[in-house]
Amino acid sequence: MIIDLKKFIVTERQYWSELELVLDKLAKDPEHKADLEAIKRFHYLYQRTSADLGKIMTFSSEPEIRRYLESLVGRAYGEIHETREKAHRLAPGRWFFHTFPQTFRMHVRAFYLVLVIMVAGCIFGGLAISLDPDSKEDLMPFPQLRVDPEERVAREESVDKDRLHGGKASFSSYLMTHNTKVSIFAMALGMTWGIGTAVLLFSNGVMLGAVVLDYILAGQTEFLFGWLLPHGAVEIPAILLAGQAGMVLAGALIGRGGSVPLTRRLREISGDLVTLISGVAIMLVWAGFIEAFFSQYHEPVIPSEVKTAGGCGIRILLTLFLWKSGRHNML
Repeated sequence: MIIDLKKFIVTERQYWSELELVLDKLAKDPEHKADLEAIKRFHYLYQRTSADLGKIMTFSSEPEIRRYLESLVGRAYGEIHETREKAHRLAPGRWFFHTFPQTFRMHVRAFYLVLVIMVAGCIFGGLAISLDPDSKEDLMPFPQLRVDPEERVAREESVDKDRLHGGKASFSSYLMTHNTKVSIFAMALGMTWGIGTAVLLFSNGVMLGAVVLDYILAGQTEFLFGWLLPHGAVEIPAILLAGQAGMVLAGALIGRGGSVPLTRRLREISGDLVTLISGVAIMLVWAGFIEAFFSQYHEPVIPSEVKTAGGCGIRILLTLFLWKSGRHNML
């Protein structure tokens, strides 16, 4: 076979360089899991470089190129046929900023489902409180929520000192513990084929919608946003993610008409469930601190505008984190 050596090297070098970059990334991050398209591209580069090595072997005048290609092909072969268990390193930073948001996006359809369920609950709760104000006793299980909004706002804003002095740590710990239990319960209810998870989310939506409209109808919208937004910007998404985990579990139990055994389906999603609920726990710790040290302080201690702006900022950062973090981590 006769080829133009210089033209051949110029044409093929881009593929060699691309394969080398892929191999270097794999060397730096051995635990990286590539998607199907990246794997197919890697295999194509390996095959093309192997074919180029076969062609260059006939040219004794290019020993450096030959050794370079032998090295690339050898490294690629080792990656493709590697069978040893790679050592797992504890990397909490990588897990939080890459694995957690990637897992969320992987099961985003389940998230959309629980979001629709909770929004439906909010609409139902809002309609119920607007059509029948006396239903507040049934819609709001916590006594502090049943108080007349104007009365509560007047009482809260009359306090011009640290109303949680000496009790912020215990209050935040209670919030973290309680909300984490609710989140784990929401995930565990996925064992009811998702019915229990849906009911829990809907009921929480009913309560949230009733509270929101109750304060809006009473003309206390500014207080409402300043009170709910700072911690709710994290707490509500955390509950939704817990429900997402419950629906992922339900999907594995139900199956999709395939022949994959139940034990294998559960094994395949077990790591994702742990990732989601662990991320939820971290979010709820964050929300607990915000509620105890920021949300519970009202006018004149902290202006409502400041709290609302802070809540909006937190919500934007969380959205960017869940949708953007870890996207650059490609093969």
